[in-house]
Amino acid sequence: MINPSKIEEIARQIGSNMPQGMRDIAENFENKTKQVLQNKLAEMDFVSREEFDIQSQVLVRTREKLTALEEKVAALEAMLAAQAKDADSE
Repeated sequence: MINPSKIEEIARQIGSNMPQGMRDIAENFENKTKQVLQNKLAEMDFVSREEFDIQSQVLVRTREKLTALEEKVAALEAMLAAQAKDADSE
């Protein structure tokens, strides 16, 4: 397998041996590309990993509360059904 540091060294050597005009064009292209990518990524409205993790935790707690509420509603419905059955049998 090729050593990544060796690839970087070769790329630096090639870059340093390029004529100055070519280096300027390459640097300008790289800067413009970075700028365009940063602008487009900013427009995409991504969330940070931290914000994602926080929202995931909120979702877990919300699901737990929902499950507990569903169990309570089911118990109350069963109790009401039992009371209605008792009232009907009287």
